[in-house]
Amino acid sequence: MSSSWRWIVPLALAAFIWLLPHGGFDGRSWGLLCLFAATICALITRPIAAGALMITTIAIGAILRLFTIQDGLSGYGNVTVWLILAAFLFARGLVVKRVGASALGLGYSIVLADLVMAPMTASNTARAGGILFPITLNVARVFGSEPGPTAARIGSFLMLALYHGDLVVSAMFLTACAPNPLVAEIVHKGSTARLTWMTWAVGASVPGLVALAAIPYLVYRLAPPIDLDTGAARTLASDRLASMGPLSARERRMLVVFGVVLVLWIAGDWLAISPTTAALLGVALLLLVGVLDWRDIVEERSGWDVFIWFGGLMMLAAQLEKAGFPRAFAQVMASAVHGWPWWWALVAMLVVYLYAHYAFASLVAHVTAMFPAFFATALALGAPPLVAAVAFGVFSNVNAALTHYGTGPAPIIFGAGYVSQPAWWRIGFMLSLAHLAIWLPIGFVWWRVLGLW
Repeated sequence: MSSSWRWIVPLALAAFIWLLPHGGFDGRSWGLLCLFAATICALITRPIAAGALMITTIAIGAILRLFTIQDGLSGYGNVTVWLILAAFLFARGLVVKRVGASALGLGYSIVLADLVMAPMTASNTARAGGILFPITLNVARVFGSEPGPTAARIGSFLMLALYHGDLVVSAMFLTACAPNPLVAEIVHKGSTARLTWMTWAVGASVPGLVALAAIPYLVYRLAPPIDLDTGAARTLASDRLASMGPLSARERRMLVVFGVVLVLWIAGDWLAISPTTAALLGVALLLLVGVLDWRDIVEERSGWDVFIWFGGLMMLAAQLEKAGFPRAFAQVMASAVHGWPWWWALVAMLVVYLYAHYAFASLVAHVTAMFPAFFATALALGAPPLVAAVAFGVFSNVNAALTHYGTGPAPIIFGAGYVSQPAWWRIGFMLSLAHLAIWLPIGFVWWRVLGLW
């Protein structure tokens, strides 16, 4: 399809939304919604590169007075956007030399490493994007898998296993992801229930372990490594290791800096150091000790590309939330299930809550905009507070399975170039169905066993 034809779908969608009855929103708000819908649709159809699209979107929005140019550029001051860029720079400096041989075993190893770190690392972007992504990227390279013709050799599977496994891990602990403490705070303010660390961990344990066992295997089936001869892979890895020789002074400096940043990420809450601060300190140290030079920073094309388009998306999502559309959507959903038995209403709201994440580029933004209304509606219909709290808390993490912009690690891992956008969305949708099939029936039974309802 030519680029000119690919513009038709997003522009037609924007026009259709603009012609809808405006309800309680002014013209500026509806203009924002049209611009957002057209941008998301253009990200799917890709008439131009994503970074070029975001620059165009910001320029159009500012010219049409939908937001000021300061607001249009505000996404590039977001700490998560800078953390994502820093993760790409770490990947440029890190070299991994020893790996296992089984593709599926490697996938599970990555997820288990994530699980071990999760209770102590409150940023999934720092954990999956900053720590595990550079390692996974270099493991794929050791096996001769690079973006392009050899991506499917093992790299595509490893990247998807890392991302989707991290979403499950993030859902299992109160301290594993940024939106989770916010969920607990809203529950505390909106009900008499207390969503403690232990309540969350125990409530998510059984369905979470089932999901941890199932999701990497499903990824393996949906994005299977192609023609990966594990014996040949071991030989290749050994040959590359031999050619590399012992660790160089530069590589040792890289590992020391990586270790410092890892400690700061894990202990950040106690030291009052944000993940982005630690990441930028790490990049500065890499420059100072000569692991990277400024040319490396400038030439990190994938990192800067993601920085441009993801920063723009963060801005658009924030403007849409400011206009009140997510809250209005939540209120409409609440009125739609009024009078239903609480369990059916809760299931329906969880499904809507999951797929509403197509419109969000941040888990925290999703929770802030939609969780209070959905949680209050569930309580009004008679749902037990802790059941509703744990259920919405879990789906506040796994909903990011859908898109390549749903949470911080997504643009990092997608930006590596191993998985095409259509494949990412197709596999994400299929895994979203798997999450519904795992967390709803197993979760409700387990929460009944625990006495939460």
